[in-house]
Amino acid sequence: MKKILVIAFLFFSQFAFSQSQSGKMANTVLATWKDNTPIGGTEKWSYDMGVVLKGFEGLWMNTGDAKYYNAIQSKMDFFVQEDGRIKGYDPEEYNIDHVNNGKLVLLLYRVTGKEKYRKAADLLRSQLRSHPRTREGGFWHKKIYTNQMWLDGLYMGEPFYAEYAMLFHEDTAFNDIADQFIWMEEHARDPKTGLLYHGWDESRQQQWANKETGQSPNFWARAMGWYADGLVDVLDYFPAGHPKRKNLIDILNRLVDALEKQQDPATGLWYDVMHYDGPGKERNYFESSAASQFVYAIAKGVRKGYLPAGKIQMAEKAYQGILQQFVREENGQLNLYGTVKVSGLGGKPYRDGSFDYYMSEPVVMNDPKGIGAFMLASNEMEILPMLPVGKGKQVLLDRYFNSEIRKDSKGYNQYWHYVWEERSHPGFYTLGKVFEHYGASLHSLDREPQSANLKKAAVYIIVDPDHIKDNPSPHYMTGKAAKRIARWVKKGGALMLMANDSANCDLDHFNILSGQFGVRFNKKDLNMVKNDHFETGAVSSGVNEVFPENINMYLKEISGLDISGPAIALVKKNDDVIIAVTHYGKGVVFIVGDPWLYNEYLDGRKLPAAYKNFTAAKNIANWLLSRSAKN
Repeated sequence: MKKILVIAFLFFSQFAFSQSQSGKMANTVLATWKDNTPIGGTEKWSYDMGVVLKGFEGLWMNTGDAKYYNAIQSKMDFFVQEDGRIKGYDPEEYNIDHVNNGKLVLLLYRVTGKEKYRKAADLLRSQLRSHPRTREGGFWHKKIYTNQMWLDGLYMGEPFYAEYAMLFHEDTAFNDIADQFIWMEEHARDPKTGLLYHGWDESRQQQWANKETGQSPNFWARAMGWYADGLVDVLDYFPAGHPKRKNLIDILNRLVDALEKQQDPATGLWYDVMHYDGPGKERNYFESSAASQFVYAIAKGVRKGYLPAGKIQMAEKAYQGILQQFVREENGQLNLYGTVKVSGLGGKPYRDGSFDYYMSEPVVMNDPKGIGAFMLASNEMEILPMLPVGKGKQVLLDRYFNSEIRKDSKGYNQYWHYVWEERSHPGFYTLGKVFEHYGASLHSLDREPQSANLKKAAVYIIVDPDHIKDNPSPHYMTGKAAKRIARWVKKGGALMLMANDSANCDLDHFNILSGQFGVRFNKKDLNMVKNDHFETGAVSSGVNEVFPENINMYLKEISGLDISGPAIALVKKNDDVIIAVTHYGKGVVFIVGDPWLYNEYLDGRKLPAAYKNFTAAKNIANWLLSRSAKN
């Protein structure tokens, strides 16, 4: 795996210009559809807007630049009303394409907590409750396309369905979600090539349907791209122990194996209609949106461990082909060529699924579907050089010493303060993405740390341990636990301790652990910021082993540090130690008196651009993962 990722790094060093492609394409979108103008220029609640905005979401997480989040909210607020109604959306159309934008509705709900987004998500979920289905339970693509499942629909409906089910505890829904992919593959897969036909008609009544199998006549590339992207996105929310999770990963592997055989060896691209060798084949062409979708699915699948590491070479070759054949910088903006505007089955005028039909559809520049797919692909490929740092390493976040629990909207208990899953201000979702972009996997520890449950961790993070105000039954640090953690560090673990100011953290017991490494939280409260006087919280990182360049950081209401023994004062403000590190045996410890890497001060939505906390988080994650001797 490391050899392959080194090759990827060399590839992207050679083609360094590719690393800013997603941001340049976002600028094209913002210049074309300004302010809250709907993407595509119409007031339709259209699925392609959601494809583009998922690209913006990925770019936001890659950069910490809130302008991408702000664009998402502006575009969605054009449609989502204060009472949760959605302009231009009629659930009784039963068009599964219309569910796709729900992914962004859920994003906004998770970030802001606003009820209008929850109500809008509930409205979209209600469509799926009564959406017409095949006899075995597969969603029809649309009510007007009776008895039909299309590959496209799996992307449009299932990732939203899965995230909603995860958030609102609809555990039984995951069987339904997995079955949609399983049934689609069973009905659409060609046993000879492994490719999937565009659509399947259960009734065999459509003119385009094979009277024996119900399959449409051809393999349309973008349809398989939708299906592949739907698989990797659904797996983000699928329970780790669910028995059908493996089915989804197996389907993805079979599809990628089939795509590999169809990839053009010269360009790395795929034809719009795959595996076609009939009359007029010279009219077939390489298509940009499908290639981008495949790059995204393959690169993400490799990063997440769903696909073999060697498959990344498919994505690299395809991405290079996309940049060479379809991407042009013209008139001050980035343009994407070679995207077929639309392709479907049935309808009026009737689309018969023939090769001639597919070749009749227009191929255009800067189609939103192509732009969105290209941004998704670029977001994955632009982090590829970072992955060797933490590949195969686990980052473990404590939920035992910090164990704040509240009721969610459905009345379930949930961990919420400084946890990976939380996207609102107090969460660590953005920090988690930083670690993931370095190739690491995220885990949480709800029990007292023991040798067995620390064994697989490369990085262990403990933040803001509870006192009685946070938790009526706090778990205090003990000498035994501190010694266990110290032994783990000595063997090569990387430990990060983040406290808080003295009024908001159990510093007395936390010092039992920090003292093992020559650091004591001294209860001297520093950077006591009033209102939004950000300059009070300014701290310069200096140039040192963690921060390769001096950056301006923001830390608010923190506890100062006293250091002794092996500890090193890494960052100071005036004469006060703000951050300390300790090299301890084979491992390292990073200690700071504030939980300052939570979303509020990392994702760009609140902090002025002058403060580079997102860059600081990347530096710290890189240092911790690089210095950990555990894998």
